[in-house]
Amino acid sequence: MLGIHHLFFIKFMGIFAGTLLLASFISYLTLKDIVIVNNKHQLQSTINLLALQLEKRLDYAALAQEVKERTGFRFTLIDQNGTVIAESDHDIETMENHGSRKEILLALAEPFGMAIRYSSTVKNDFLYVAKALKINHQTYYLRLAMSLEKVFESFHIFWYRMIIAVGFFILLSMIIPYQMSKKIRYDIDQIIRYLEELSDKNYHAVLQTRYFNEFLQISVMLKSLAKKLSNRAKQKRKHAAKLRLINKQRSDLLSAISHEFKNPIASITGYAETLCDDPNASSEIREKFLKKIISNALKISTMLDRLALSVKLENNDLSIKPSNFVLSDSVFEIVDNLKNKHHDRVIRFEGVPVTVYADKTMIELVITNLIDNALKYSQEEVRVVLTPQRLSVIDHGIGISEKEIKKITSKFYRVQKNTWDNSMGLGLAIVEYILKIHRSALQIDSQPSIGSTFSFDIIPLKPNE
Repeated sequence: MLGIHHLFFIKFMGIFAGTLLLASFISYLTLKDIVIVNNKHQLQSTINLLALQLEKRLDYAALAQEVKERTGFRFTLIDQNGTVIAESDHDIETMENHGSRKEILLALAEPFGMAIRYSSTVKNDFLYVAKALKINHQTYYLRLAMSLEKVFESFHIFWYRMIIAVGFFILLSMIIPYQMSKKIRYDIDQIIRYLEELSDKNYHAVLQTRYFNEFLQISVMLKSLAKKLSNRAKQKRKHAAKLRLINKQRSDLLSAISHEFKNPIASITGYAETLCDDPNASSEIREKFLKKIISNALKISTMLDRLALSVKLENNDLSIKPSNFVLSDSVFEIVDNLKNKHHDRVIRFEGVPVTVYADKTMIELVITNLIDNALKYSQEEVRVVLTPQRLSVIDHGIGISEKEIKKITSKFYRVQKNTWDNSMGLGLAIVEYILKIHRSALQIDSQPSIGSTFSFDIIPLKPNE
């Protein structure tokens, strides 16, 4: 079986030889036409120059001979009746009427008339060009002619030389394709070797084709493929690492849920058992224990609500129900409730009345989470500042390092890894998502050991949006 370089050599030779012969034939016809057109233009230019002299010259016969001697063109002047009145190559007395000549008839309708025919007068093929002129208010036809025998004599000499050149190129074409086929074989071998490297998953192998643009394009595409395969392998590794991370997060979440539920369930169980074991307990103790049971049950309910909210967040199934409400009143109520819950902490609210169009429950959850987060990570007072454009929660706690700021809004992420509470690392992730669907965003400014500011811009939603 022939190789591609052998087929290339054979087909190239056939195509080249056929193309060269066809091109030679077309070139012959084209050059012939070009020669005729160029000589036609030359005759037209000469006629335009002679037209300026005809009005000044009266001896047309002498002018005809002068033109013949200087240009070699046959000069003929014909009146409007077709009678030859001046001729450079023949006696006008013996010449026929030229009114029906093709070039004369064409000159009546066009700027120039042209014809190629055999002249019985001078026994030769001629190229005739004629033009109608006005001389002393009479119409004349000035005709110049050129012998095609002389024109094509030089053309045929050129063509013989062209045939010799074609033969030389055919000989040369036998050498060049052979060299090209060797180069093709080299590039193909490089591509085959590279494909073998790719099959062995060596995505960093070197591919260097030298000679042909097509093989260069193939090599570029193969390198692009190798890069994609390499990236895919990296993505598989990243995906595997992500799966391990997800499994770890699930494990952490289960640990968090187990830990967080254990304390309130233990408290509920302990208080309930105490009440069961001591049916004669005083009403004050029973009321105190029942309040503890209710409080711990509410903690469990809150944790379950946050988990449910997190699942909706994960599935993009969280929708808002906006309404008009006074944000400052909600903030004041939240701060008051948290003060009652944290008797030993100072929470200060500084704000002005602000009305917004948003989902009240979700915005209150955002503010509660931000304040609760500030209380969790600081021992100093917490300030809540509300302006018509912005709400900020400021603490003077442990602060957050720059590298952790981008992570703390991720689900299950905690700055203090070993401290678990009922947020389970979901608080800031929920905050960020709620603000996003309200066309706002959580902004965090923090410095370690100095404190943090969590804030978001208030962008009221329009009822028709």
